[in-house]
Amino acid sequence: MLISETFQWWTLLCVVSVVNVLAWSGSALIFWRQKTTWHPHTWQLIRLQLLLSAGYVLGCAYRSVFPVFDIQRLCLVDSWMSSVMVGRSVATVAEVCFAAQWGALLEHMAKVHNRPLAERHAGWIVPMILVAEVCSWHAVLTTSNLGHVIEESIWGLSVALLVFHVMGIARDSQRQLKKILYTVATVGAAYVVYMFTQDVPMYWSRWVQDETLGRTYQDLPTGISDAATRWVVSHHWEDWKSEMVWMTLYFSVAVWLSIGLVHTLALHVRSRSRLNLQGVNLQRA
Repeated sequence: MLISETFQWWTLLCVVSVVNVLAWSGSALIFWRQKTTWHPHTWQLIRLQLLLSAGYVLGCAYRSVFPVFDIQRLCLVDSWMSSVMVGRSVATVAEVCFAAQWGALLEHMAKVHNRPLAERHAGWIVPMILVAEVCSWHAVLTTSNLGHVIEESIWGLSVALLVFHVMGIARDSQRQLKKILYTVATVGAAYVVYMFTQDVPMYWSRWVQDETLGRTYQDLPTGISDAATRWVVSHHWEDWKSEMVWMTLYFSVAVWLSIGLVHTLALHVRSRSRLNLQGVNLQRA
């Protein structure tokens, strides 16, 4: 029964990852066909978003097929491709791509809407996530959950920053884009609440428990060897259920947001073009 529940969840992750790759491919095809209709600068922005989104979509698809419970070194597939070293490397690239997507979109919108503070903060996003990735690597190599506490706190703060500026930009946007940006801000706010009420406390409690039990952590050289060569196959639901919620949301909703950012950029450019055209027509009238 436990193996069956785990298999059903894993199957769901794999099916969602296939749908996500198809959704990205469809979006890329649509924009490629429209390439000549965009201003060259706009096409560069869209192409950048597509490439960064591809990094995130493919990274999450890989991690859906080869899920890993990092610190415990647990996996579902008995292969070196399930090692923490490989999985964490894929995750690092994917997450930096995702952060760069948000940073690039916020920077673009901030310039258009003349919001210098938002533009400045857009430049903080990728550096913040790079620090978070360093903390994540420290956690998975040493097996100390304190690194995950810091990592997830940084993610929560960076998204809170995004939500603040997206809400401000939404107020200056046209109706359709306004709805999308408010929806994105709502999802982001829900994420922030989840991170600071569920995710961060979970890692904090694990670290406190390890400290109470006097757990000995690995040094970095030992951790690197261990992460690269040791993986423990487990199909027991009890081993995975604590990771199920965040993994499912991360490999589905977050990926949809990544793909949606490309379309949001295009919609924003179109809406601003319409506003500019209306302004020209009013001046002529």
